[in-house]
Amino acid sequence: MSTFRLALIQLLVSPVKSDNLRRACRFIKEAAQQGAKIVALPECFNSPYGTKYFSEYAESIPGESTQALSEVAKECGIYLIGGSIPEKDGERLYNTCTVFGPDGSLLVKYRKIHLFDIDVPGKIRFQESETLSPGNSFSVFDTPYCRVGVGICYDIRFAEFAQIYTRRGCQLLVYPGAFNMITGPAHWELLQRSRAVDNQVYVATASPARDDKASYIAWGHSSVVNPWGEVIAKAGFEETVTYSDIDLQHLAEIRQQIPIHSQRRSDLYSIEAKDTGTKQPLH
Repeated sequence: MSTFRLALIQLLVSPVKSDNLRRACRFIKEAAQQGAKIVALPECFNSPYGTKYFSEYAESIPGESTQALSEVAKECGIYLIGGSIPEKDGERLYNTCTVFGPDGSLLVKYRKIHLFDIDVPGKIRFQESETLSPGNSFSVFDTPYCRVGVGICYDIRFAEFAQIYTRRGCQLLVYPGAFNMITGPAHWELLQRSRAVDNQVYVATASPARDDKASYIAWGHSSVVNPWGEVIAKAGFEETVTYSDIDLQHLAEIRQQIPIHSQRRSDLYSIEAKDTGTKQPLH
């Protein structure tokens, strides 16, 4: 199958975890009924986004939220990229994305590698590292359609991260994210298009819907960008489900027309991934 449908759920996240889970599952079922084979939720879909909320809403994996995701993935027979949740593991907290297969099994658990620590004077200061710990490994999973790499929000700013996934055979990169009203209009689409063109892959981002009353206001605009750098699907700021058909034949044609993957000068430069404890040259 060279084409399949992807759905991005732009969820309006409330302070009530049970309500977030209920509505997320309702949208997942709706997406499956519309033919989606892979469905993605936004970053921090089960709780408000903010350092003061992470410890309050954090849960172990497996736990209430991931159990709900496992059950709905199995019920719908889909691959479900569960956005992210605040994960508690011993004394540490992580920003964690879980992915479930059509049988409800946990395929990967990705902990956000690059923590969102920024300070734009007069505009926004946010320090995830005040409460969260960083992950230290990449997460790739296979489907009958394509291989998928998972990142979370701030990870998209790091070009090497996407290059490593591409070298590992990914054709689709999915970033649940919650860019804000400062960085969103400036960089959200730019970064997605850059990663897509750099690597000749599809890039998808799932954002929370915008809540102007929240302490952290998400930009929204969940999107899908094709390997040519074109935005082929984009939400507004409201709660919605955005669909896009991922065409792997189109990806193959672009890679044939502009063969950057075979033209890299591996005699002059390379990238290394060290998450397995051994160096892996990625030329």
